[in-house]
This record gives sequence, structure tokens and C-alpha cells, in this order.
Amino acid sequence: MSLIDYSLMYVTDERIIDENAFFQIIEDSLQGGATIIQLREKSMPGRELYHRAWKVKKLCDSYNVPLIINDRLDIALAIDAQGLHVGQEDLPATVARRILGSNKIIGLSISNAMQLNEANQLPIDYVGLSPIFQTSTKTKNLDKPAGLEGLKNLSRLSKFPMISIGGINENNTAAIMEHGSAGIAVVSAISQAKNPIKATEKLKYIICKTGTNI
Repeated sequence: MSLIDYSLMYVTDERIIDENAFFQIIEDSLQGGATIIQLREKSMPGRELYHRAWKVKKLCDSYNVPLIINDRLDIALAIDAQGLHVGQEDLPATVARRILGSNKIIGLSISNAMQLNEANQLPIDYVGLSPIFQTSTKTKNLDKPAGLEGLKNLSRLSKFPMISIGGINENNTAAIMEHGSAGIAVVSAISQAKNPIKATEKLKYIICKTGTNI
């Protein structure tokens, strides 16, 4: 697998109901410099999700940017997505790897040292530290935010690139990168911005100026 740029991941926003707006924001993020897209739809029916994922994949391919599917291995397989992101209660990463093969990206959500220690033994490519700060995007079963010191300590223990998610914006991105993150994953910082292209460009600029931990 070629080296993946995890520095700026846009995670799609389920709150956007309008179909055209949904895809426009994805394209805006790609134009602004997002390096990876994660399609996250926790409640969408399978058939509808398949068609949405296929359209997102075509869009990402046109920018040569990888698409990661959240949780749904079947959808990732059906559209030949570049990877899959799983949570602590989703399909085991070992099973996902066996099915997807060695050339796909697999990410795993972690929130504490115990989960990271377990993740270090798994056949994955990156870990997502969630949440780093308080967030309104994910409201179910949230762990205590890791904070900058938690990020610093955990990133030193991780065998894999660590992507931070949760409450991230242009005001705290530099500090996150300085404390050991290989990248950031954002939802609202792009999807709720007045100008998603400029918002993405600003985040990209901060990341490039600060540097990544890869």
C-alpha cells in the first residue's frame, strides 16, 4: 500500500438532509485540500447507502483521494472503497482485514490507553482518537475527552498514525498537530462553515505550517 496522507480527513455530516448540499460540501472539502474522506451514515438503509457511497467514491476518485466507509464492510466491498473505519463495538478489525485483504486501509476508534494497547496488536493502518475535545456531532456513549496531554501521551505509545477527532477547529488544530497527531478528522469545521472550501484551505494551511507526526 502506498503511503497515505492522513493529515486532513473530512467525515461526512449526517445532519445535512439536502442531497445536493451533501455532495457539494464533499466536493468543496476536496477542492480545499482534504486528503481523505470518511463516509459516515449510521442509520441510512443499505440500498440508499450503497447508491450514496458509489457517488461519493466517484467524486473522491476524480480527486485521487481515498474514501473510507464507516462501519459498513458490505458497502466498502460493494463499491471497492479504499478502506473501512470501525469502532470498538463494530466488526473486529481482524475479521475486516481477512475479508478486505492487505491492500485496504483499516482504521479503528480508540479513546484510552487500554484500547490503544489492544489496537497495537491488530492488523490496522491508523487509530482515531475520539473525542479529543467536547463535541456536539457524536452524542452517544462519548468517553471523556482525551485533551492535548492525553493525545501527547497516547501518540507516543501508538504503533500507528493517530488521527484526532472531536471538537476540532482552526483555533486548536495547530496545538493538536504539535502534540503528536498525524492528522485531524473534522465534521462541523467544514460542513457547517459559511465557505467550506476556505474552511478546508485554512485547516490545510495550519497543518502544513505546523507539520504532521508521520
